[in-house]
Amino acid sequence: MYIRLDRARRVFPVLLGAVTLGIVGVLFVWDAFPGRFPAHSHDFLAAISLAMIAIAYLAYQNAHRPAGRELAKAILLAVAFLFWAANQLWPDLPQATLFNDVAIALFVLDVFLVMVGWPPTSPDESFAETYGDRGKDGPH
Repeated sequence: MYIRLDRARRVFPVLLGAVTLGIVGVLFVWDAFPGRFPAHSHDFLAAISLAMIAIAYLAYQNAHRPAGRELAKAILLAVAFLFWAANQLWPDLPQATLFNDVAIALFVLDVFLVMVGWPPTSPDESFAETYGDRGKDGPH
């Protein structure tokens, strides 16, 4: 069952998310004016954005207190973001391609799990999921 969090429990994850959005804005400034930034700053900005949103999402999930399977799925998604962040931060490492491939695999698995309805949960209106009234004639 989806429970809407009160403001106090949402503050930390939302604050992290807002800071992350600010860093993404700086990333776009880098795109417009790359010469005004230090070398490799793009790699850092990209990686920190991905890592911070993973942490923010886990903090949100912790405050939300989902069931075990839902928490496992949230951790899977956060780990995907962290592997993507590692690929962005260390693109020249021999393992960078592996980091990228693990991230891809985890993102694909996450979307597949959504498609097959695992874990079975009630709709989460924060993600615009709704279930219509289903009568014997199907959806209305």
